[in-house]
Amino acid sequence: MPTTLPQERQSQTIERKPYPNYKVIVLNDDFNTFQHVAACLMKYIPNMSQERAWELTNEVHYQGLAIVWVGPQEQAELYHMQLQRAGLTMAPIEPE
Repeated sequence: MPTTLPQERQSQTIERKPYPNYKVIVLNDDFNTFQHVAACLMKYIPNMSQERAWELTNEVHYQGLAIVWVGPQEQAELYHMQLQRAGLTMAPIEPE
């Protein structure tokens, strides 16, 4: 025998929202070299090419910051922690 929901529950629709993406942001500082920043990006950010790492490193230097990765919160926290432990100056993780 099929179960039926009360009329009020049948009319409600469930709105599914995707999880937000989070931004990993590297800030400019006066002590990390270009080489160190680019090397860290290639080491800790998956699929980071040498060319893209240098583009982002230049963005950090000339713009004051660069968003180096965007994605799920747990991964963002990992990459943020790894880059920070490597000595890079990091902005807090923030939702996109």
